[in-house]
Amino acid sequence: MIKLLIVIPTLDQSGAEKQFALLASGLPRDEFETQVIALSRGGPFEKVLREHQVPVKILKKQGRLDLKNLLQVRNEIRSSRPDVVLSCLFAANSTIRLATLGMKPRPITIVSERCVDSWKSGWQRQLDRLLIPRTDRLVGNSESVKQFYQELGLPEEKLSVIPNGVSVPPLPRQTRAELLMEFGLPPETRLIAYAGRLAPQKGIPHLLWGMQLLRQSNPETCLLILGDGPERQNLEQLARDLEVSPFVRFVGHRPDAASLLHLIDLFWLASEFEGMSNSLMEAMACGKPVIVSDIPPNRELVQHDQTGYLISGGDSVGYAQYSRRLIESPDESRRIGQAAAQRMRDEFSVEKMVSRYAELLREEVLSAVAASANPSR
Repeated sequence: MIKLLIVIPTLDQSGAEKQFALLASGLPRDEFETQVIALSRGGPFEKVLREHQVPVKILKKQGRLDLKNLLQVRNEIRSSRPDVVLSCLFAANSTIRLATLGMKPRPITIVSERCVDSWKSGWQRQLDRLLIPRTDRLVGNSESVKQFYQELGLPEEKLSVIPNGVSVPPLPRQTRAELLMEFGLPPETRLIAYAGRLAPQKGIPHLLWGMQLLRQSNPETCLLILGDGPERQNLEQLARDLEVSPFVRFVGHRPDAASLLHLIDLFWLASEFEGMSNSLMEAMACGKPVIVSDIPPNRELVQHDQTGYLISGGDSVGYAQYSRRLIESPDESRRIGQAAAQRMRDEFSVEKMVSRYAELLREEVLSAVAASANPSR
């Protein structure tokens, strides 16, 4: 039995938290004894874990630097004596490597990075470099993430890629007609969606410009912006300035956001950088045509003109042109959507993601056992 401790900053309703809740819930119970620690707070995925009888502990971290929290994690590792500690995202990744300093025996330490973290400041990158010796393996969710951390200094032999897993979101509780009525839209409206955080790197202004262009030839379209974030007020003002507000709905955070993807016609994403977009994968799993920024992580999911369309993130004209083509050609829209759904089933299932992690954990434990049996090697 492999004892696994998963450490994550929160259990909020976000992409990384969802992936690790799926992982903790899906690992074989006859082989893995799994428990989860959230550094700061719980959230929707705490309920999911408890429903799957995965033990969860919330530590209530205060602020960016909380030495008490660091000691709590150290004590939890000492008391539970896991074979492997697996963490996710910068706060947890740095915490577990600092918490195990001087610890003997030290558990196998695996960190997971979920994005091409160009946002990291100098001190964060320097800390990542300093903690490389405390890292047995770094797992990225895309080749782009792996390359980013290889350039940061992680040696090739410590790097792995395990893509996100996706399942078809649950069916919505409301019909398409009810959704259109909720937003005051006529029955013939074609719905385009963006789902994610409203942050600068998401390139949402390009989508608003795209709607300004699209509505001139297809005035029956509307863009649903699912999610919230620091840029919401600025984006709402930009929509007014572009006189496109009647064709845009800022939906905000909704727990049923993924299920609403069943009701849309197209999905847009203009991110400047990503790890591997959960919302993009969910839209594809729902069989929806996608038009997305041509960045390396998106290229790992979308094959141009086969499972979607790749365009320059700032190419607002491209979003409008490809959308018009799909709206006016139902057969092409159906072909693209079906191919996208098939690709998600074949290559990016949750079962495959869990299986890949399980295999990695087995290999790391076997390698550690072999190393302890042959200390001179």
